[in-house]
Amino acid sequence: MAFEIKKRRGIFVYLYHLKQSKQLRKYGSIQYVSRKMKYVLLYLDSDQVEQTLAKLKQLRYVKDVVVSQRPELPTSFDNSLGKFKLTEEDQEKFKSKE
Repeated sequence: MAFEIKKRRGIFVYLYHLKQSKQLRKYGSIQYVSRKMKYVLLYLDSDQVEQTLAKLKQLRYVKDVVVSQRPELPTSFDNSLGKFKLTEEDQEKFKSKE
């Protein structure tokens, strides 16, 4: 039996009150709870995201549900500094260091 890595997706669930945050355990694994901003970060398998979103939006105590955009963001930062042109002030700083 080989270990297989599943794709996971983060979902931010904004609540009216944090009393119901423990009830969200049945939808996915709770990663973080923000007491100040009243949201819960849930992680679940990416193939279950659509069904779970529909269920979460129907709950009374849920204010809003937002899917994390992290998988769509580019994460390769190789030579990304070369694409930008330095300002005159920055050019002077680099000249003085050399």
